[in-house]
Amino acid sequence: MASGILCDHKIPLRLKGKFYRTAIRLEMLYGSEYWAMNYTHEQKMGVAEMRMLRWMCGYTKMDKIRNEHIREKIVVAPTDEKMRETHLRWLGHVLRRLVEAPFRRVDFRQSSQHKRGMGRPKKTWWITCSSSRN
Repeated sequence: MASGILCDHKIPLRLKGKFYRTAIRLEMLYGSEYWAMNYTHEQKMGVAEMRMLRWMCGYTKMDKIRNEHIREKIVVAPTDEKMRETHLRWLGHVLRRLVEAPFRRVDFRQSSQHKRGMGRPKKTWWITCSSSRN
């Protein structure tokens, strides 16, 4: 069903963009509030989004049309901005809960009792949210 709407040349681009924002992007970002996003995740989501947007407009990479121009035509904001919004929205829910709430105790745990392995520590959800606020 979605490909029939997005591929049809008779449907205006703004309507395709509205369908993309209401149906497809919501599915792409489902559960992203809990993800500890790193640069590669954000990059892969952005690439997948731009491939879909180019496909909706009927453009290919060979046409050499800038991403910003495509986003303006369809009126779609970048996925990484929307992911930051969802992180901050979920952070607001977490901060309003009591400190004794189970998921708040898990999310704000400072250190474990075991020895950490070599290399840089894994990026946590809390670090992702604090970087989104800045």
